[in-house]
Amino acid sequence: MITVSENAKNHAIDLIAKENHPEGTFIRVGVDGGGCSGLSYKLEFDHNLKEGDQMFEDKGIKVVVDRKSFLYLVGTELEYTGGLNGKGFVFNNPNASRTCGCGESFSV
Repeated sequence: MITVSENAKNHAIDLIAKENHPEGTFIRVGVDGGGCSGLSYKLEFDHNLKEGDQMFEDKGIKVVVDRKSFLYLVGTELEYTGGLNGKGFVFNNPNASRTCGCGESFSV
């Protein structure tokens, strides 16, 4: 399962409304090869399910992940931060053995 913090939920709802996404929009998360730690996170708004997608709902927010990425993201919490290192969505991933300083890439 992938969970969403209260702060991330509030920011996702605001962004979906501000950017005029259609009804049924969800957060798509994933993992790609690359980044300074080997794997990098992906996050975007989408409204089209693909074959093999897994959908989770937490706090009224739907999160979709592809089958391959789910292996790396199981148990992850999506957070939103506005700290000194910049603001944006952050992945609190218990599977990551090492992360880069910016939090955009990791290794297992």
